[in-house]
Amino acid sequence: MRDRGEKRVADAIEFGSVQEASTAVERLLNVAGATYERTAHLQRALDSRIVIEQAKGILAERFELGVEEAFHVLRRASRSHRLRLRELAATVVGEPETPPEILTTLKREA
Repeated sequence: MRDRGEKRVADAIEFGSVQEASTAVERLLNVAGATYERTAHLQRALDSRIVIEQAKGILAERFELGVEEAFHVLRRASRSHRLRLRELAATVVGEPETPPEILTTLKREA
């Protein structure tokens, strides 16, 4: 049976050195962390896109607008009222009544 010293020496020889192995593990952890962050960011973007698309459809149906026109109304309302597009879209989707920011924007453009 080998003692710990022999095991450490064998591992160091196999990996080149303990320092090289440690550096390789650290790099792998950094890559894994960056990959996780990117995946989380992409998931948030996808979730935002879904709710925005739903809001466009709702506005198009409620006000007999084209989908692109509904998006422009949503975007103008979010900008003019200093709201995040996703948050306003979530309100359109989640509430039975049209948000006042959307109604104000539609009145201005009429």
